[in-house]
Formats: sequence, C-alpha cells, structure tokens
Amino acid sequence: ADDDKDSDMPPLEAAPESTNTNPQEDLPTSTDANGSNTEANEDAKAVSSGDSGTKDEGKAKGEDGKVSEANVVEFPSAILTRHSKLTTAANPLTDLVFRSGPTMDLYPLKNYDLTKKLPQPEKSKSHEDRIMRFMRNYDKVGRRESVEGVLLAHCHGHPHVLLLEINQAFYKLPGGRLRQDEDGISGLKRKLKKRLNPVEENLQPHWEVGDLLSVWWRPDFDSLHYPYCPPHISKPKERKRIYLIPLPEKCLFAIPSNFVLRAVPLLDLYNNMNRYGPIIAHLPHLLSRYNFTLN
Repeated sequence: ADDDKDSDMPPLEAAPESTNTNPQEDLPTSTDANGSNTEANEDAKAVSSGDSGTKDEGKAKGEDGKVSEANVVEFPSAILTRHSKLTTAANPLTDLVFRSGPTMDLYPLKNYDLTKKLPQPEKSKSHEDRIMRFMRNYDKVGRRESVEGVLLAHCHGHPHVLLLEINQAFYKLPGGRLRQDEDGISGLKRKLKKRLNPVEENLQPHWEVGDLLSVWWRPDFDSLHYPYCPPHISKPKERKRIYLIPLPEKCLFAIPSNFVLRAVPLLDLYNNMNRYGPIIAHLPHLLSRYNFTLN
C-alpha cells in the first residue's frame, strides 16, 4: 500500500501561452496512448488528492495583458487549476435562456467527496515501453479500441472537467482500452468503476453513459490522434471514443494514490494543446452546444 500522507505543495500553474500560429508544432515529440502530453512540466506542482481546507494563489493574465493574481480554490473533492475570477452573478450562463441544443444538469464541485485507494501503476514505465506494448497487442488482436469519459461539475458559475493527473507529467480522462469484443458502453462503465469507485459497495456511484462526443483515430503507433481517419490510412492503429458522463448530484470518488484528481475550467482547456493534448483541448468546442443548468 502506498503512503497515505498528504502533500502540501501548491497547485499547478497554467502553461505558458504559445506564440506559434500552428498549434500542432507546439506539441511535445511524444504522446501517450490517450493522446495526452507526456512531457513533464518542470514547474508543475501537485497537491495530494486528499488535501482540504487550503488555498493557494496562481497567476493569470488580465485583459490588459499584465500578470495579475487569481485565487485558486481547493475543495476536498478535487483540485482546481488556475482560472479567471468568475462569479455566478456575472456569468452569462446564469443570465441567458437558451432555446436550442441539449440541456445537461451540473452540480457544484463541493458536492463530490474524495478518498484514496491503493495505487494503480501504469503498465508501461516509459514512452518506448508503451509503444512496444501497443505494437505487440496490435499483432495479437488488431486495432486498439479505447473509450474515455468526460465528467463535469461547476464552480464559480463555470463548467469544470475532472481530469486525472499522472506523475505530475500529463493529464488524461478516465477510461482506457476495451477488452476484445467488449462494447464501448460496458467497457467505459468498467473503467470508471476501476478508476473512481470506492471499495465499499454501498458507496459506489451508479454510472450512466451519455452522448458520444467525438471519435478520434491514431494512424500509427507513435502519432497524434485525429478527429478523422486520414484517407491514405487503410489500417489505423487505434479508435478512441469520447463519451459524456452525467454525474449524480452527490457521490464519493476513490482515487488511486498514484493519481491526482483535478477540476479544470473549460476556459483553461481551450486551445491549450501544448499542456493537455489535442483531445482534452478540444473539449470546449464539443461541449459548446450544451446548455448547462447550474444547480
């Protein structure tokens, strides 16, 4: 069992903004099988998922381009990254009535409690090991099928996405590879239970899988995911499906001790491929058609 002592380090700061007009050129030279950034940010600091009752300050750029201080709020249920100062009263989401698009209920981040469980180590210790394992599995069963879920809550009147941070190095959505002949819905529920469910059966949330948000393709073993299969690729190596997961009003998450759960505002994900990878950075686009009811 891993040591359960909590860390008291400050939360991550936002990645530097890129001046490159081509976002793909800003990506690290390697990505993991989930399309997430595997290059560790040397300045990244993580707070243990069990911390509570502390507040740290991060830096954000104001409208005048100067750096100003912005509060970073930490809840017992998750960790917030740097975000702009938002208030419910000033948020247009609470003032406008939308007349088209699907509606989804979001609940406050403080409704979700957090505990720890035994670590779930990554099967591959390096990017090279991950690629070799990927190739061996492809030779055995063919194209890799994987699924991931988008979990949302709100804080300061703004939607936040729950992400898993691994080794202070990269972020991923909860999910993973499907078993052979396993359907996507059942496989995603299995992965959510493995990653987020408490051990006690009476405390385990009942997972529902919502809309299919996007489908991504990996043309080769060591390449980016694309939201389409390139026409010259006849045998893509992976298909990844991203689903929306509606959360219950309240529940308990149990996070493996080698992971950190972070709640990241949509405004921090937008066009931030250098930090989060292409799949996560495109979530604001995919979610923009939804009308969120902030309960």
